[in-house]
Amino acid sequence: MKRLLSCYASDLLGATKEELKQSILSSEGRIIMGETVVTAAPLIAGVTNAEMMAAFGCDLLVLNELDVFHPEIVGFYDCDNPIAEIKRLTGRLVGINLEPVDSSQEVQDQQVFLKPGRQVSPESLGQAQALGVDFIMLTGNPATGVSMAAIRSAIGLAKEHFKGLIFAGKMHGAGLGESVVDSQALLDFVDLGADGVLIPAVGTVPGVREEIVAPIVSQVKARGGLVISTIGTSQESADSQTVREFGLSNKRVGSDIHHIGDGGYGRMPDPENILALSLAVRGKRHTYFRIGQSVRR
Repeated sequence: MKRLLSCYASDLLGATKEELKQSILSSEGRIIMGETVVTAAPLIAGVTNAEMMAAFGCDLLVLNELDVFHPEIVGFYDCDNPIAEIKRLTGRLVGINLEPVDSSQEVQDQQVFLKPGRQVSPESLGQAQALGVDFIMLTGNPATGVSMAAIRSAIGLAKEHFKGLIFAGKMHGAGLGESVVDSQALLDFVDLGADGVLIPAVGTVPGVREEIVAPIVSQVKARGGLVISTIGTSQESADSQTVREFGLSNKRVGSDIHHIGDGGYGRMPDPENILALSLAVRGKRHTYFRIGQSVRR
């Protein structure tokens, strides 16, 4: 399996979970993950946000707020399986968020209640598998009440019912006041079988500094886990210089994947910021390789 940085769409067909993980790892911190909300109208009518993110250089696509029991993408044409169709159109790996809500916790904001198709359960995991989802993020949207403890409990369930990559962690508080950069919790996630962990990019969540994150990243990687540095605080719509600084900081702490979230216009990252992030962490050669190639290759 080639490094994901150098893959064409055809290289990903039939790849195993273990091959994909190694492909990401061997790309040495140069993989871009873009996220979009599928319940919102797309940025540009007639083009899904997933296609737009792929066009600007994302290697991994996250479809947030997808209900696996009713998998619809606003603005997309009707099809039996929109996950499979997005994968066909973009040639990219496609994932979703499933949220382990902690009913024992009191949310600080007005709580957002989720449909069963967006929560972690044996049924939702099985349906994600049936749809052909490549990876699942066990994480929480704002004010949903997802806790680190609930994520920990969900990992075993995900391993039992889903055969793709499993990433676990929080990009922000998700309505709770707990620390989201909890070294022991993140190491436990890997020990329990998560393929990678989410850690907020330095400068996104208050108090998250490089000297705090770098040692945790080293420990996670020593245990065989991937690290995803996330921009999930609407700073994906900040100026491009800020986004470039996030990317370079992610590289300094040792991240494998640079996530950029769905808080921009059209509920996707600003396309210019995807491009800025890509240029900062992998330069023009690899950026142009990704955005210029045909999905027929």
